Amino acid sequence: MIFIGERINTGFKSIKNAVLNKDGDVIRECARKQANGKADYLDVNLGAASNNPEDLCWMIEMVQEEVDLPICIDNNKPQMLKETIPVCKRPPLVNSVIADEKKLDEILPIVKQYGASLIGLAMDESGSPATADKRVENAGLIVAKFMEYDIPTDKLFLDPIVMPLKFMQNQAVEILQASSQFGLFADPPCHIVCGLSNISNGAIHKGLINRIFATMLVANGLDAVIMNVNDEDLVDAILTAELIMNKSIYADSYLEAFKR
Repeated sequence: MIFIGERINTGFKSIKNAVLNKDGDVIRECARKQANGKADYLDVNLGAASNNPEDLCWMIEMVQEEVDLPICIDNNKPQMLKETIPVCKRPPLVNSVIADEKKLDEILPIVKQYGASLIGLAMDESGSPATADKRVENAGLIVAKFMEYDIPTDKLFLDPIVMPLKFMQNQAVEILQASSQFGLFADPPCHIVCGLSNISNGAIHKGLINRIFATMLVANGLDAVIMNVNDEDLVDAILTAELIMNKSIYADSYLEAFKR
C-alpha cells in the first residue's frame, strides 16, 4: 500500500495559521509525525489560504527540511505547478485533474517534463458520476491521454471519487465496482487511490466506517490511499486486508515489521 499523509492541509486550523504566520515548526512537526507513521508521500495543500505560489513552495521546503519523503502537491493549476514542482527534491505526485481533455492537455506536459505522477479523478466537468460505468468511462479518457503523451501508466493514480456514506449511501457500491475495473486498463496497471476520509464525512462512527470501507477497497484493487497515517487501527486494517488478498507474505509479526 502507498500511504499518502493528508494532514499538511490548510483546512486544518493549525496548518492554516502556520502558513499565514510562516511558522515552520508546525509544518515540520506535522511532517515528522506522518513520516513516523510510515507515510510514503506527504500531501501538501495550500487550499484557500493563499493563491501565492511562494506560499506553497514554502510549505514544501519546510517539509523537505524535516523529512526525506516525496511530496503530493495538492494543486492542479498549471502555473502553480510550474513554480512548485522544481522545488521538490524528488519527483512529486500531482493531486489532481479531472477527465477533461483541455485540462489534461495543460497538465500532462508538465507532469511528463518533471517525471511526476498524477492523480486522475474519475469525474468530468459535470461533477461526480452517479454510476460505476461513468466512472470507468472517465478513467478511460485519462488513461488514453496518458498513452497519447507516452507517460508510463504506472505513474497514473486513478481515483474513483469517494462520496459520503451518510448522504449518498448508494454510491459506495458504485465506487467499489468502478475500482475493480480500473486495474484492467493498462499494463503496467494504473494505481488506484482514494481520499478515504470522504466516506465518513458527517458520520458519527468515522473510524469504523473508514476501516471497513478501506478493507473493501483493498479487495477491489486499491493500492494507494490518502489518509491519516497516524491512525494505527486504520493502518492495521489495511495491512491485514492486503495480507488476506495475498499482496504480502504472512508472518506473525507482519504488523510490527511494517512499523520498524
